[in-house]
Amino acid sequence: MTLPPIAHPPETLEGWYALHQIFRFARQKPNAASLARAVKSAANAVGSPQQPRKAKSSSPPIGWTSFARLIGSTSDLMVIHFRESLDAIGAAQDDLAKTQLGKSVQPVYSFLSVAEAGLYHITAELARTAAARGGKVGDAEYAKALAERVGPERESPQVKRRLYPEIPEKMPYVCFYPMSKRRDASQNWYTLTLDERSRLMQSHGLTGRRYAGKVQQIITGAIGLDAWEWGVTLSLRIHWSSRSS
Repeated sequence: MTLPPIAHPPETLEGWYALHQIFRFARQKPNAASLARAVKSAANAVGSPQQPRKAKSSSPPIGWTSFARLIGSTSDLMVIHFRESLDAIGAAQDDLAKTQLGKSVQPVYSFLSVAEAGLYHITAELARTAAARGGKVGDAEYAKALAERVGPERESPQVKRRLYPEIPEKMPYVCFYPMSKRRDASQNWYTLTLDERSRLMQSHGLTGRRYAGKVQQIITGAIGLDAWEWGVTLSLRIHWSSRSS
């Protein structure tokens, strides 16, 4: 019996940790003015509101926190934290819980993950090269070639934006959902070859680029941290129009 080829996972780069928290007001929901004041106070408690938190030295930003009202939901508020470490995520979570806002809400859902960039194209290319020379994925030559490619990739502006996302400007709406790749017997993402997965991801990315400037996408990985494999956070502008006859 011929065994199917090994479906190697893509190499990945990781950036900030992320925590999405969804809350419901424990008692009566405050009016708009009271809510705005509570959110502003809570934002100040967990870091500079709506701006990346910076270390005291000249090091890069170390994260930010954003608040979003939930519309059309049984919950009321979503808070999104990005931080440089799990400990920093825990500190932001604790700081929020101590605020007036934190004491007036009940947790409904949370999602812990880490900003991620999948290196499908590079992994597929290195796997082909390893097979051509009679080697295998993960051997010494593969690891050396990967190290040479990963450094420049991590420093590229596009990848930096994925690993350390900026707060979207003029995109007041946010949509978040967790997801996992399909594992059905007849449709299993993980049985596809690296080349096929790389091709599909490239096609998916080209579709997304059509919405550049209108939608900002943040992908976070949650394998080993949550029941879901990834989280997708979309910041967007919505243009309303009406037509009368």
